[in-house]
Amino acid sequence: MTYNFSFNNKSYHGSLSAGVDLSIPLQAGLGHLAAWYVDPIAIEPVKGDGFVGAVKEGGSVNFRNVFFNPHGHGTHTECLGHITPIVHSVNKVLTNFHCPALLTTLTPSKRGGSDAFSETDDLVFDQGSIAHLPEVLPDALIIRSVPNNESKLSMVYNNTNPPYILPEVISEITRRGVKHLLIDLPSVDRESDGGKLLSHHAFWNVPEDSNFERTITELIYVPENCPDGLYLLNLQMAPFENDASPSRPVIYPAFAD
Repeated sequence: MTYNFSFNNKSYHGSLSAGVDLSIPLQAGLGHLAAWYVDPIAIEPVKGDGFVGAVKEGGSVNFRNVFFNPHGHGTHTECLGHITPIVHSVNKVLTNFHCPALLTTLTPSKRGGSDAFSETDDLVFDQGSIAHLPEVLPDALIIRSVPNNESKLSMVYNNTNPPYILPEVISEITRRGVKHLLIDLPSVDRESDGGKLLSHHAFWNVPEDSNFERTITELIYVPENCPDGLYLLNLQMAPFENDASPSRPVIYPAFAD
């Protein structure tokens, strides 16, 4: 099967058989991806009244409870409900599951300044990081950060102060048209910033002019063999009525007609 779309007055096409899954699977136990100091994922058979939800333990079926946190345990998509008093549901915000997407590889640089919530040795994506991007961006921007290796599939980010995006960069990419931001790090903000979450607020214009259309997808992994460029994005989520949900972004290479 093939697809076609138009972006910025140009037509593109591609094959739906060439998809690349950018999600990181949720896995139980220690040694798997985690952020925000959450306990490991637990997947446990239901037990009670003579029933056991595990075939290997004598049960007729595998029937297991899953305990996880969407923000801390894997690829997830979130909406403005992440930072608003009313917990708006991402399941109601995301209603268009396909759109053009630009994949770009960015190298963070030292911030070079300090304030109450950041240090001079922080690694950030600043205005220089996006200087090469076109003036008109597609609905989705996918950021692959450097260094990029498979350790991201099982990284424990707690207390590591990963790179983050400065709020002025967030404002700039939304000005250029981005509605859906995807990144291979646990947050667009600093791990510890005193609760300000400046880049989250800039992305959703909260509280000044709250934007209900935009989403942020975090903790993706983009393989090295995916070249930077234009793709068709299929962004799917589990239908949780929550500010965030586990998601599976799949990208398909796009070629100009």
